[in-house]
Amino acid sequence: MPLIQIDLDRDLFQSLHEELSKAIHDAQIDALDIPADDLFQVFRPHDAGELKFDPRYNGVDRRHLVLIRITMVHMYSVATKQKLYRAIVERFGQLGVRAEDILISVVENGFEDWYAGRL
Repeated sequence: MPLIQIDLDRDLFQSLHEELSKAIHDAQIDALDIPADDLFQVFRPHDAGELKFDPRYNGVDRRHLVLIRITMVHMYSVATKQKLYRAIVERFGQLGVRAEDILISVVENGFEDWYAGRL
């Protein structure tokens, strides 16, 4: 049950949040083989100046910042996580979001760290 949190510009949220939601959910289904009803996302739109980043960090030409934090159980291989990253970047790219503007961070924990409506 990955929990997705996305910080992004308010304009991008307002114009594409439904499409971005579907894109990232489809990427999880394809890469992580999660069930289709495993949908937990939080979008946090920000006004101009609220997202601070270095546009040249690590030699990348960033123009915007789309920060994706994924909290999930530690059970996926590095290759599987990289497959997820590629799937997200590809799908967001189809919506006009540049790969250079995406930052993905995964936080992992154990099954014991989750409560999802029942024990």
